[in-house]
Amino acid sequence: MSEDTTETEGGPRTVADLDLKPALEAVLMVVDEPATVEHLSKILERPKRRIAAALRELADEYTIQGRGFELRLIAGGWRFYSRPEYAMAVERFVLDGQQARLTQAALETLAVVAYRQPVSRSRVSAVRGVNCDGVMRTLLQRGLVEEAGTEPETGAILYRTTNYFLERMGLRGLDELPELAPFLPEADAIEAETLEGVPSFDPDAPDADADDTTTTEL
Repeated sequence: MSEDTTETEGGPRTVADLDLKPALEAVLMVVDEPATVEHLSKILERPKRRIAAALRELADEYTIQGRGFELRLIAGGWRFYSRPEYAMAVERFVLDGQQARLTQAALETLAVVAYRQPVSRSRVSAVRGVNCDGVMRTLLQRGLVEEAGTEPETGAILYRTTNYFLERMGLRGLDELPELAPFLPEADAIEAETLEGVPSFDPDAPDADADDTTTTEL
């Protein structure tokens, strides 16, 4: 029996013979990141249009049934999420120490990257007024930001947010970020502040935010 077949009372059957909606539910229960229609189509051996239609139907069914979770299209893929109205219950569970949390400094740094990307570490530090190298390393390790090339003038590495960031924030794209960018300094102002004396950006230098113990789950 091949790895793509399942033994049943009626004999072996292929993945393509499985009921589509239950099969989708089973797969989506174990994904680590949003699954694309293309990937699901390949795994379940169905046309992409059937996969897309079934996903939309499942999402509608969960809404009508008032389930505590929902199926959402996020960052180009589909995944189960808890419904906002049950956030209180989820938060109580999470705050029991189940997940690592980001410090307030990390959240502020992440916000600067999100609204000014692609952006260099020095400019992020200029906006915040402190050395953000340590915090940036944390965000890189958590998979929330990634390298996005280099700045033509200085050769500095640029950073941007990742699809994982969109997933954790529950956003379909960066255009869904709240309107906040107008309140952040423009590039010219940041450059001027940098020249006036922003803290050293030595990667091995102590992080000015190291003593910040305020945490938030993300």
